[in-house]
This record gives sequence, structure tokens and C-alpha cells, in this order.
Amino acid sequence: MAETSNFPACVEPEIAERAEQVLGRLGIPLSNAIGMFLRQVVLQHGIPFEMKLPQEVPLAYGSFAREQFDAEIEKGVEDMREGRVYPLEAVEEEMKRDYGI
Repeated sequence: MAETSNFPACVEPEIAERAEQVLGRLGIPLSNAIGMFLRQVVLQHGIPFEMKLPQEVPLAYGSFAREQFDAEIEKGVEDMREGRVYPLEAVEEEMKRDYGI
């Protein structure tokens, strides 16, 4: 058997448990999965999967405090006063393109 090395890793307990459940269904112990990941890092000279920030999602009413909501509404009213408006069709197309809505 190959020599192994132990190293501490801090992982959120819920994530570790969920990962172990998935890996268990695949018949792969967590330690083997970590080894697979590290081998791929070496082979690919980097993270072996695409990493990117999540797309920003449209703002939801429930995510605002009352003052924040009022400020956003005021910005919208000011945009209308200044003629910074867009046809509904253009907004819908942008939402489909950017957010899959």
C-alpha cells in the first residue's frame, strides 16, 4: 500500500455529511474522494472544475428593509422623471438572457 499523509481539513459538518452520503452511494470513501481531487489538481495544474461567481439574481421585495425598499422605489421614480426607461420587451429579454427567467 502506498504511503499516505494526514492533514487537517476544516469543513462545515453539514457539507461533510452530505458529501459522505453522496459518495457512499457511489461506493467511494471520503478520504478516497479527497485523494482523487488532489490527484486531479496535480494533473491539471489547478482546480479540476470551473469556478465562477454566481450570477446576480434580481432583487426581491422581501430582501429589503423598509428604508431600502423606499430608496429603490425613489431611484426608479427618478429614472422615469429623467427618461431613463426601457420597453417591457427589452427588460423581459434581458431577464431571460441573464437569469433564465
